Amino acid sequence: MVIPVAELTVGELAARSGVAVSALHFYEAKGLISSRRTAGNARRYRRDALRRVAFVRASQNLGIPLAEIGAALASLPQERTPTKADWARLSATWRERLSTQIEQLQRLRDNLDGCIGCGCLSLRTCRLSNPGDELGRNGPGPRRLLGEARQGGQCPDRAPV
Repeated sequence: MVIPVAELTVGELAARSGVAVSALHFYEAKGLISSRRTAGNARRYRRDALRRVAFVRASQNLGIPLAEIGAALASLPQERTPTKADWARLSATWRERLSTQIEQLQRLRDNLDGCIGCGCLSLRTCRLSNPGDELGRNGPGPRRLLGEARQGGQCPDRAPV
């Protein structure tokens, strides 16, 4: 029978998580994970650091800033290993944000080849779908991809976003 190790060295954590040692040191400096030091000043991580590192990596892949990831992780208990209920509570706070992000990515995917309301006026249809750069009055950036309603209906060659 194999007895699970209570703590992991930085090398073991790196190997198990697939994250470079330097990244783990960075995460620790940012307060995303924590370790204790041995008498010889070596880092030792609790096993739940694996889940925290996985959460950081998955969140980064979604484009969530480290500060926001850190705030979410700070809501987890530090004195014990987080439970399934703890992780569910944390993920519920991001559900709406992720749904909005999914909608924005779908709009981008579906409208990338057409007018996105950026004000560039370089596409042949821009004078038809955004005459006089009307969307520019609503502010900078890709107004349609940001979810603003179309001015005067829909693009002649596309369904409404």
